[in-house]
Amino acid sequence: MEKKKDPIEKKKDKKLSKAHTKAATSRFWRYTKGYRFLTIICPIMILGDVIIELQIPKAMGKVIDLIYEANNPAYTGNLTAELSRQLAIVLSLCALTLVVGYIAARCSAIASMGFGANLRRELFNKTQSLSFENIDKLKISSLITRMTSDVSSVQNVYKNVIAIFVKGPFMLITALIYALNISTKLTSIFWVALPAIIVILAIMAYFAVPIVKETLKKTDEFNGVLRGNINGVRVVKAFVREEYEKEKFEKINTIVMKLSEKSQKLTLYITPAISLVIYGCMVVALWLGSDLIINGRDGLTTGDLSAFVAYITQVLTSLMTVLLIFLSVIMAKASIGRIGEVFYEEPTVTDKTADPSLTVEDGSIEYKNVCFRYNKESDKNIVDNVSFKINSGETIGIIGSTGSAKSSVVQLIPRLYDADEGQILVGGRDVRDYTFRNLRGAVSFVPQQNTLFSGSIRENIRWGNPDATDEEIEAAAKAAQAHEFIEGFEKGYDTELGQGGNTVSGGQRQRICIARALLRKPKVLIFDDSTSAVDTATDAKIKASLRSDDFRGITKIIIAQRITSIMDADRIIVIDNGRIEGIGTHNELKDTNKIYNEIFVSQQEGVLAQ
Repeated sequence: MEKKKDPIEKKKDKKLSKAHTKAATSRFWRYTKGYRFLTIICPIMILGDVIIELQIPKAMGKVIDLIYEANNPAYTGNLTAELSRQLAIVLSLCALTLVVGYIAARCSAIASMGFGANLRRELFNKTQSLSFENIDKLKISSLITRMTSDVSSVQNVYKNVIAIFVKGPFMLITALIYALNISTKLTSIFWVALPAIIVILAIMAYFAVPIVKETLKKTDEFNGVLRGNINGVRVVKAFVREEYEKEKFEKINTIVMKLSEKSQKLTLYITPAISLVIYGCMVVALWLGSDLIINGRDGLTTGDLSAFVAYITQVLTSLMTVLLIFLSVIMAKASIGRIGEVFYEEPTVTDKTADPSLTVEDGSIEYKNVCFRYNKESDKNIVDNVSFKINSGETIGIIGSTGSAKSSVVQLIPRLYDADEGQILVGGRDVRDYTFRNLRGAVSFVPQQNTLFSGSIRENIRWGNPDATDEEIEAAAKAAQAHEFIEGFEKGYDTELGQGGNTVSGGQRQRICIARALLRKPKVLIFDDSTSAVDTATDAKIKASLRSDDFRGITKIIIAQRITSIMDADRIIVIDNGRIEGIGTHNELKDTNKIYNEIFVSQQEGVLAQ
């Protein structure tokens, strides 16, 4: 059961929610860039459309009066000519409002799509500036929802505001003035209908907004389940867990469906309820108007009554439209807040104070009493008081049990995360002194999760250096022991990879990622258990390539689970529970370090058992 928040936390959340909404709305004008002319033209055309549209009931009223007048024996005019002229006016007004309305609709559609594209672009750019810590907090599945569903919701509101919302109030006021000019007595009907419509929409808003917020929250979960299943489809099939994944998907899919149904049901109630009010007003207007005409009071004619009914319908319809726009804005407030949360998020790792002219001179690395924790509110450090020094050009192995913080230690070098305490030096300077471009350009990082992108193998390797020649790409692939299997494909380096590189094996994927890192020719090369999917013979060939003259002078840090992958390193660092438990060569640690010796013995026993 979810724990209830205390009043202080609720107040804090409410204040934060307002800040998120403000972070999004304060940027709205910049999202219109490139479409501001259309944004301004649209309301102008809408106003013109309203003015023309308001003339139609009046013109139709004249047609009706003309027909009634022709039945009077005293009528001496040319009915056909006058009727033709008046109908021509009506048809011209209809044609004109159609043209003007089309132009306004086109302007609003193009402007809103441009607005949405600009918003998505800025939202995407913002996510690119966020650090790993920010993305961990916001969650990838939620970011996807914000850039799709939430942006679409805000885009629709923008379209409604520049078009329908402009039309609604203007139509309401002017139609009401026209109705008052016809009959002040009949216009009193409007003052009864107004509160009824407002109450209906207020009730709908009260129930709909919480449902919309919950739907967006569950949509995030839905995207998370969907993304996890698609990315892990091979594992799902390998473990024959299709039925389990279907049940999990069906559960969250049903929840989203039911919440959407609730939202739609509430919306469906609005139209018939308000239509009842509008048609009720029309009936009352016709009843009272007919009485006035029969008794010859108020100077009302049949044409006037027809025009009045049209105007009062326009008034009430416009009021409904305005209030529905308000309702859509209220419902979209959740989306606006979620988008604003991304903009409000400040990157926890920045290079604003770095020196752009400073470059990494060599691959020397030094840790000075470094502490780090993912959860800043936690008292326990993940990396705890770590100190060591690596000379430029050295090959360093890092080993430790699962969860010992090996990856956490090396992720601090390219500033994927920032240390909470202590100092990290690269090339003799604090890593915070470098810009991201200069620091990360000098550090090639091959993470545990090998990520490839849609495109050819050549394009994926060239990620390491966009200016690399085909010869350099092949040289990097050869060093990574990838050239042979790439040449085995029918299209070689032009072979298209599927989403995430799923068309190649895990070992092949790792070697393509290694080739991408080698192509950069960095000062520091970090392998985070990135040869775990290749056999020991291939692993040995990759290590031999790294000892060649082509990569001499590069500092190499190799995180591994297998001692055979790092036993020939210049030095090996043993990490346990975020602390350094030993540094030395393979032979030194085997004889003096208990943790290292236990790993060595267990792996030797495993080899002998085979």
